[in-house]
Amino acid sequence: MSALLANVDWSEIAKAAWETLAMLAGSMALTVALGLPLGVLLFLTARGQLLANRAFHGALAVVVNILRSIPFVILLILMMPLTLLLVGTSLGVQGAIPPLVVGAAPFFARLVETALREVQPGVIEAAQAMGARRRDIVLRFLLPEALPGLLAGGTVTAIALVSYTAMAGVVGAGGLGDLAVRFGYQRFQTDVMVVTVILLLILVQALQMTGDRLVAHFSHR
Repeated sequence: MSALLANVDWSEIAKAAWETLAMLAGSMALTVALGLPLGVLLFLTARGQLLANRAFHGALAVVVNILRSIPFVILLILMMPLTLLLVGTSLGVQGAIPPLVVGAAPFFARLVETALREVQPGVIEAAQAMGARRRDIVLRFLLPEALPGLLAGGTVTAIALVSYTAMAGVVGAGGLGDLAVRFGYQRFQTDVMVVTVILLLILVQALQMTGDRLVAHFSHR
């Protein structure tokens, strides 16, 4: 086994895995913090909803679609000046988080909007009949009813962020993607490439299984 993994430095692997998890955790938290209200706003300002506003909804949808359309590798490069301004560096875990959030938040916002659209209209009508305020309708009726869909969207987003962190390694963001590029690809160390890919697959599988269990749990409350 040691001969097959002769080039693998397990301390480097552990460091890269920790960087990937740090990027995933930090960017996912900020993605939810930004993407959830953005998705709610997209839903509420659509035609026939509580805050229907065609012009505002159209403008917001265009911005979201533009950000979603930019390939992540290009977004990494485009955001370097802004990333430097925000966190003081475009390298490492810190430098990766701003573009990760900008890339993932619009994606998650659309998933949030889709989850809210699946809530039965009668839920809103019942809340209005009870005299609930708009804020209460969103927080106490819409979001709880859409929770399984929101969790499923969060799972999809987290898995997308794993692939984004791997791409971020191309510009020196650290993590398993960076290790795979520097050693597995540039130095032709196939064993390092295989180990990093297996770890990423394990991470994705763990995220999917956790997400599926949460969705199943909250779907049968």
